[in-house]
Amino acid sequence: MVKIRIIGGTPLEGSIQISGSKNASLPIMIASILTDQELILDNLPNLSDISRLELILCNLGAVIERGKNSQASINQNNTDGSRTRIKLQEFLSLNADYENVSKMRASFLVLGPLLAREKFAKVSMPGGCAIGTRPVDIHLDGLKKLGAEIEIEKGYVIARARNGLTGANINLKKQSVGATQNLMMAACLARGETTISNASMEPETKDLIIFLNKMGANIEVSGNNTIFIQGQERLGGANHKIMADRIEAGTYAIASCATGGRVTLNNCDDETLELPLRLLQEIGCNVGKTGDGILVENKNKELSPIEITTQPYPGFPTDLQAQFMALLTQAKGVSIINEKIFENRFMHVQELVRMGANIILDGDKAIISGNSTLIGAQVMATDLRASVSLVIAGLTAIGETVIDRVYHLDRGFDSLEKKLSNCGAIIERIV
Repeated sequence: MVKIRIIGGTPLEGSIQISGSKNASLPIMIASILTDQELILDNLPNLSDISRLELILCNLGAVIERGKNSQASINQNNTDGSRTRIKLQEFLSLNADYENVSKMRASFLVLGPLLAREKFAKVSMPGGCAIGTRPVDIHLDGLKKLGAEIEIEKGYVIARARNGLTGANINLKKQSVGATQNLMMAACLARGETTISNASMEPETKDLIIFLNKMGANIEVSGNNTIFIQGQERLGGANHKIMADRIEAGTYAIASCATGGRVTLNNCDDETLELPLRLLQEIGCNVGKTGDGILVENKNKELSPIEITTQPYPGFPTDLQAQFMALLTQAKGVSIINEKIFENRFMHVQELVRMGANIILDGDKAIISGNSTLIGAQVMATDLRASVSLVIAGLTAIGETVIDRVYHLDRGFDSLEKKLSNCGAIIERIV
């Protein structure tokens, strides 16, 4: 089994090109279901989740061509570099099967677009990282309000809209990124106007809105987390550049601080990381804007403790919680992290403790006693973000760290070892 080996103690120095956002790419690719016209996407990252979604879309009938520089290239003769072309003119199937959907939660988002365009969909209940139940009832309740008939049979959601979907007022009982995106895409082809209240307005959702409007959708957003969609008879093709991955950028910013390094993050937007970057400054790191990127440094290694609570955007992102915890093991004092988004998202704690961290769990609260000397150890990744927190810990630790189950990393980080190695890290894949 492939593992990652790290020799810690080297400050990161250099620059890192931030890839396109995974969490923006997946729903935008799924939006191809809404049209029979070609979509052209730039800045799509090379990730296993992207490849898995490509397979799901191709099974539905999509034709996908990726540039020859892509690891997931389907058409090796394509010369458009990182450009991806997607066209779903005719459906081969209206069934998204268990084998693929169970391995990646975002693939459940095919439900709404399939139902909207074809009036029928059969989609497996989702899987993905083991970070809590993350029920889909919010998705299904919203689709029912749009006129869908929903059955659950043998682990599949079977949805019908014999006369098509009809616009409705939907008030989400909880802010949900996935439900907001799923219902919004479905509403694009519904008759009349749909209003989604208490919607999640993460930057990735905003990128999806921009893209859908390029396709001919009519979507407007109010300042109180409300989305208005005027349904259209059909959507067309569009060109779009995927936004930069703010979680990847935040991760490398944290890694720079943890190692006492100085790293420039290129091709990223500091506005989508406003709160995490401000918190890095509060604990003692230097953060500045440079051209199209961000400079992050921590030369004195003197870090102050802090209390953090994960919240929907623009609050602190749960997807940076584990990485920040690894960093706070080096702060001089007691820090607290309150996880309010997902239960079971502290599975990395035990692995950090194996490396010498002093962390106590109290329900949804983690109490980190900092100034810990981390020692390299053999550890195991449990999910995507937990796995990269172990990478940060390994970069900080004394000696050798070996991380197992690195397939989690490949779901969300494009060329991680190469990017870190270019900044001086001693990191490699081993068998």
